[in-house]
Amino acid sequence: MKNYILDTTVLLYDANALTAFEDNNVYIPINVIEDVDQFKKELSERGRNARHTSRSLDSCRKNGSVARGVPLKNGGRLYVSVGNPDTRPRYHLDLRDKHNHILSIALDIKNNDTSKPTILVTKDINLRIKADALGLEAQDYESDKVDIEELYSGYRTAQVEPGLISRLKEEELVAVPGDFQFYPNEYVQLIDIHNPDRKGYCRFDKALNCLVGVKSECNGNVWRIRPRNQEQIFAMDALLNDSIQMLTLVGKAGTGKTLLAVAASLYKTVDENTFSRILVSRPTQPMGKDIGYLPGGVEQKLFPWMYPIADNVEFLMRAESQTRRHLKGFRELIDMGILIIEPLTYIRGRSIHNQYLIVDEAQNLTPHELKTIITRVGDGTKIVITGDPYQIDNPYIDSSSNGLTFVVERFKSQSIAAHITLTKGERSQLSELAANLL
Repeated sequence: MKNYILDTTVLLYDANALTAFEDNNVYIPINVIEDVDQFKKELSERGRNARHTSRSLDSCRKNGSVARGVPLKNGGRLYVSVGNPDTRPRYHLDLRDKHNHILSIALDIKNNDTSKPTILVTKDINLRIKADALGLEAQDYESDKVDIEELYSGYRTAQVEPGLISRLKEEELVAVPGDFQFYPNEYVQLIDIHNPDRKGYCRFDKALNCLVGVKSECNGNVWRIRPRNQEQIFAMDALLNDSIQMLTLVGKAGTGKTLLAVAASLYKTVDENTFSRILVSRPTQPMGKDIGYLPGGVEQKLFPWMYPIADNVEFLMRAESQTRRHLKGFRELIDMGILIIEPLTYIRGRSIHNQYLIVDEAQNLTPHELKTIITRVGDGTKIVITGDPYQIDNPYIDSSSNGLTFVVERFKSQSIAAHITLTKGERSQLSELAANLL
């Protein structure tokens, strides 16, 4: 059995953190409850977690005194600790700092119960450093961590006999070679074992238990956008495949995630009429210092966050201006009801049917926020989730704990989902150099 002390960042990150430590003791410092109380009125996910935590703690009081410890459903015990004021001066901590107050209480628990390991759990890096300096074991909250370096890429390379590539091009359907095992909708680059320059592209279809050919042109012209590399070929195929209901696209800036998604959504909605409209959402998380409140209604407030989408649509519309004179730009698509821009704030409780849903910059969302979004998807809707785990502006998550990487790992074995990691920048030479060097 162990003693775990949780700080505010853990409770604001995961509303169910109280029951995530099996049959061990969970301690909540008294000032953490005061911190949580300050966030309860927020309309964000953080505010929701604060309210849920407060309700959970109040519910626990029905089973006894939280000062003496109450049982949790998972077999552990929950304590709310005020520490020992008489012992605090010896730690040489300025208790006016709330983090030092948490450290003081954690050290008291460690010294009073030497029979068990005592561990401070926090998502605050500096607090973990200070705890280590004081001889207190500290850990990050890793209930849903994903090793970003080991993240599933969605495709692989396989060396095969030349006859297999020939059959794939002729029949567009071949049996899985040898002892290869693939995830559902995993893409494969087949390379001739005798001639490395001879290649073929395919996707593993779990229902058919075979490899299905993927054309490098991907149905030719998709709003004049053509894949420029292998990863974009795979991404475009998945974007246009109706049997793939959820697609995640991960990649650095300039790899074409958003442009490919917008082009495919326009093709499937305007040209093929497969979906009734396009719904685009992005988290309103600022980079750097926030400029404050924006004037106007919901659409006017949201529009600055949607400039990247507008830029991509305008780029596509300019390319198509000669053949689609009836569609003149981003604003016309909105006025015609083909394109809907909506904040994620209001998505809870909705049922989204027969739409092409794009969630951009998803690396700034927590696993629970993405769960909330995905569970809104109804019949006939395709959801595309894009983002770069190395460009996170949300202070409560990182490249390994964000919702995007979490979804990639959880859905890689599902036959209705696919994933592609894009690594090669195609925006411009300068953009590619900046992404790699800076």
